[in-house]
Amino acid sequence: MAQRPTKETKQSSAREERPPVAREKTPPLAPPRGRPTLILVGADKGGVGKTTIARVLLDYLAANNVLTRAFDTETPRGTLYRFHPDQTNVVDLTSTSDQMKIIDTLATAQVKVSVVDVRAGGLEPALQALQDTGFLDAVAEGEVGFILFHVLGSSIASLDEIAEVAPYVEDADYFLVKNHVNDTTFFEWDPVTHRKYFEKVVTAGEITIPKLNELSYEQVEIAGAPFSTFVANRTAEGEPADHSFVLRGYVRTWQNRIADEFDRIHLLDRIAGREGA
Repeated sequence: MAQRPTKETKQSSAREERPPVAREKTPPLAPPRGRPTLILVGADKGGVGKTTIARVLLDYLAANNVLTRAFDTETPRGTLYRFHPDQTNVVDLTSTSDQMKIIDTLATAQVKVSVVDVRAGGLEPALQALQDTGFLDAVAEGEVGFILFHVLGSSIASLDEIAEVAPYVEDADYFLVKNHVNDTTFFEWDPVTHRKYFEKVVTAGEITIPKLNELSYEQVEIAGAPFSTFVANRTAEGEPADHSFVLRGYVRTWQNRIADEFDRIHLLDRIAGREGA
């Protein structure tokens, strides 16, 4: 694998209809007018919930008035596109023309925040492409912002990805995401394993994603709507729905907990390029 050179060498009226993640303690953020920001959500291991996190991230940004466009790399039919078709394009990151659709338009598009949902097995190739195109050099120069949410599984194979990703992210806001899709412990019971994988890489921090009630998740999947739309008791087309109050409550609580994590890492400040983030 090619290594990146180091720095030294280079509410509606009903209360339950209130948007789930827009809370008063987080003031709305106007769409950034400065440098564009690319947010990658990915992992090379499959089944760790990358798209779920990309979906809740899009809901969070929308609730905070951050205009966002999205790219789904699961061609030809992407899951992210299914839930967010109005703002998502399906692309092939191995295609130069599709790479151009993302990178060449970062600065010229009206929407300055781009979220890329990287398919399973595509994280390291995506980072290699960002290096080969000079994008990572632009990040180092401060011309663009780069945030990586690296979604981890509970296996050693998943944790091995950390060392593979490290050479590409020294100038990025690199977050390790522990997604508890299966109530996993991520080896925190074993101090030796934890040190080996988590303390030898420079990160901006860790994010913990709690497990969503299984029946609630299933009903959102059936509805084919964003999480926030399900909570608002609407269909994917925006029409009134008849979703369970209880299941919507579970989703709302889950979203709020994730929003607390995004607030804790000052995600909005990082996107806006504010100092002190």
